Amino acid sequence: DVQLVESGGGLVQTAGSLRLSCAASGVTPCMAWFRQAPGKEREGVAGIDSDGGTSYADSVKGRFTIPKDNAKNTLFLHMNSLKTEDTAMYYCVQRGAYTDYDPRTYAYTLWGQGTQVTVS
Repeated sequence: DVQLVESGGGLVQTAGSLRLSCAASGVTPCMAWFRQAPGKEREGVAGIDSDGGTSYADSVKGRFTIPKDNAKNTLFLHMNSLKTEDTAMYYCVQRGAYTDYDPRTYAYTLWGQGTQVTVS
């Protein structure tokens, strides 16, 4: 079974930058990042299709990018101009053999353990 391991979270000041990484133990056609803030539901942040197409939540467009290194099965989330409302637990997710990003939480069967991002 594929496993996902996130890293790179931490504490950053408002307007700062942070880079998250997600190492997958196998081939993963479509991957995405979700987040969950205290007291809120999980939400899709960004996703990348198997053909390299990307999608972003309106709240992060222009600030976040989601590059992927297919040779290393590693997904990244580059976060710039961070805001306090970006504070959340960030999860790397994967949806089996599906190739296209889906912003709905229930579409994903495999979740990493999460990495905390705190913006102050």
